[in-house]
Amino acid sequence: MEGGTELILQVIETDTLLSEGLQLLGRGPKQPFPSLGTFISSLSQRRDAGGRGFAVGIGGTMTGSLGIRHTVRELPPICNDVRQKHRLSIDTLPPEVKAPFPSDPIIPLRTKTTREFQEDVERAVHSGDWREVREFYLTTFDSFIEINAAFKREANGLFNTIEDSGVNAKFVNAVYDSLLGTPQDIQKSVLKGIINSLLREWKGPRTKDDLRAYFVLIQNPQYSSTSTYVIFAHLLRQIAALSEADHHYLVHWLKRQVKVVSNETIDCFWFLRFSFCQFPFILSTVVKKAIIQKDSEQQMISQARLSLVSKVSRRQRVDMNLLFLNIKVRRAQLLNDSLDELMRKRCDLKKKLRVTFVGEAGLDMGGLTKEWFLLLVRQIFHTDYGMFSFMKDSRCHWFSSWKSDNYSEFQMVGTLMGLAVYNSIALDIHFPLYCYRKLLTPPTAPSDPNAFVGMATATLDDLQQVMPDLAHGLAELLSYEGNVEEDFYLTFQVFQEEMGVVKSYNLKPGGDKIPVTKQNRKEYVQLYIDFLLNKSIYKQFAAFYHGFHSVCASDALMLLRPEEVEMLVCGSPELDMSALQKAAQYEGYGKMDATVRCFWDVVLSFPLELQKKLLHFATGSDRVPVGGMADLNFKISKIDVPADWLPISHTCFNQICLPPYRTRKELKHKLTIAISNAEGFGLE
Repeated sequence: MEGGTELILQVIETDTLLSEGLQLLGRGPKQPFPSLGTFISSLSQRRDAGGRGFAVGIGGTMTGSLGIRHTVRELPPICNDVRQKHRLSIDTLPPEVKAPFPSDPIIPLRTKTTREFQEDVERAVHSGDWREVREFYLTTFDSFIEINAAFKREANGLFNTIEDSGVNAKFVNAVYDSLLGTPQDIQKSVLKGIINSLLREWKGPRTKDDLRAYFVLIQNPQYSSTSTYVIFAHLLRQIAALSEADHHYLVHWLKRQVKVVSNETIDCFWFLRFSFCQFPFILSTVVKKAIIQKDSEQQMISQARLSLVSKVSRRQRVDMNLLFLNIKVRRAQLLNDSLDELMRKRCDLKKKLRVTFVGEAGLDMGGLTKEWFLLLVRQIFHTDYGMFSFMKDSRCHWFSSWKSDNYSEFQMVGTLMGLAVYNSIALDIHFPLYCYRKLLTPPTAPSDPNAFVGMATATLDDLQQVMPDLAHGLAELLSYEGNVEEDFYLTFQVFQEEMGVVKSYNLKPGGDKIPVTKQNRKEYVQLYIDFLLNKSIYKQFAAFYHGFHSVCASDALMLLRPEEVEMLVCGSPELDMSALQKAAQYEGYGKMDATVRCFWDVVLSFPLELQKKLLHFATGSDRVPVGGMADLNFKISKIDVPADWLPISHTCFNQICLPPYRTRKELKHKLTIAISNAEGFGLE
């Protein structure tokens, strides 16, 4: 049962709140992150209350499996006089906010260079003697002063600009890159040092060196471990209490070191949610995707918890199925069954998706879900189905303008797309970029069901994405030097074919009697574009919009640009098999084994179409995730069967199993047969 036990454990664990005596560095229960909406709301309440920050506290004695025992007093509450945040530039801040910083303490002189540190680590790795490296980490992270002593380029330099943090970024990277490879006691000592630093007296204005210390500490890769979440929360608590000017400096320093927010320590999304929601342009798409995935995971857990609590409170038998959105379909009736299931189970849309094909023994651990999406998208976007028109010139799909009393199928497509994002599945969908701009207008669904949605301002460039020939004709109309009225003989009326019938529509009241002239042609073009991309398909797109947002109802969408939503929905169509080869993992084979070398020789020589089929065969999708081929965790395994067998795949795990083929020709023949006939699932 996929993820069932783990999900129940998460459901139970996330009900536990932070409390005194929390085992900061142990293997204690995981603690929940609030949803993005809750987090932002709490920040708003803090601002309304005059700047009171997080209410996280630590008390008592902390012990844990990491072996640190440290008596901790409760951190003081954030001061009531913390300045309320406003979105101001540094030049427009009031004088009191830009008041001079208090004088910095004298920083001790530390002379160790990046190269010297790396040599120390290399010697420790080879000799096993980590004493010198241990002493460096113990000293460096013991206080804010020592952090500055180690990483500030000039110990007592000022560096009072947003352009330059004064931090030796190369040295910081070297120290953190080596940290996770050091013995556990060194890693524990760093965390203990951070605790000590944060527990020192921290009231009053912050110095620039304090900001530099925060800047260094927030880059620590150890925060990706759940055992450090509370330490990280306290770091963020202090950062949240900084003044507007201080935030301004921190954000700009991080902006200049963008790779800091592009690494794997995405659990810093607490801080990103707080500060970078105001500056989303400095986040990479990979990080934004991870933020949305985290938010989705928390919503999944929350929904599962509600179902579990409801059953238990009524003393009913707990069924594992209640933790999932269970979709059961027949292949022969795929579209109708899927529509019925999604409509019937609307309350479960935010649970983890699990698909069953009637009459097939496959267990859904991800592969069946991918297959369901793939087949459903093929049918929905087929031109014979009539929901979407394929625009040959732009090679994209657009909404059919036919009128109906029921647009539930468009809502289903939106729901399907939302489920794909929610469950991290890439779809082979070809909408123009303007469609995703409409999907973000507004980025969160309004509470009023009658409010207009998807009415994004449309331009000639937007029309170019969908109907390039028409856009070119309208551009010529705008630039025409002759007599527009007599030569074009147009009125403010357009004609559109719907289900084989040509219908006319006025672009404005009485439009069929208003000629297009040189004076009003700009108005005509704008109304025409708005009609084609907005008004003529409003009901279809509104149903589609609400379907998508019924699943992806997350404030995190405000972080995204239209092209980033497209990447989340579709992944990347660019296949880089060399990158897949570099990231591949092996089981039973080594990368230099003859069968593996023949495999990559064959795959790299495949045409694009066969490479896509291979990717689909192994992963259930021919799309590349936002993070690139490395995010696929692609594995090649050895299967001990005769060489006349075909390769086998486990799409749930992005794994392909190869018999020990003896020749390149034999491998190519068997692999081509396998990837060209891959549909359906079996269970041995």
